[in-house]
Amino acid sequence: MAFSGLMMLLDWGSGGLTPPRAGLWAVLGAMVFAVLLPPRVTAGEGWLAVRGSVRERRVCTDALVALYSCGPVAQRLVLRDAYGGCVELTPRVLAANPLLWHLLDAGARRSRERGTLRSGTDVLRELAEQIDDETARAVLRASGLE
Repeated sequence: MAFSGLMMLLDWGSGGLTPPRAGLWAVLGAMVFAVLLPPRVTAGEGWLAVRGSVRERRVCTDALVALYSCGPVAQRLVLRDAYGGCVELTPRVLAANPLLWHLLDAGARRSRERGTLRSGTDVLRELAEQIDDETARAVLRASGLE
């Protein structure tokens, strides 16, 4: 909202601010805010949710049926459950928050044990290796050994 306020202030300073233009700046500021607002990822025992700017999507991690990676440039992780739920998130979110990663990994293991997770075990293994490597590097960096 600071963007729209600044633009209205500049428009007012130039003498061209009218009510329709102020409304336009407010709408444009809201659109910029919606685009730049990062999704919020939360998890609990058996579920993972991603809240975007409009709505929240949730999957049951104990009943995952597919887990796959898409997007060569901006890598995204897509999770689907047996109840039709689907979420999409970046793997960096999981690497940055070990608790989220642990909850997702534990749920995926339960899904694999129950036989519902049939697609994506290789993606999960690669993601686990990537997160473990990043964690090890962070520990080495923090201890001054790198």
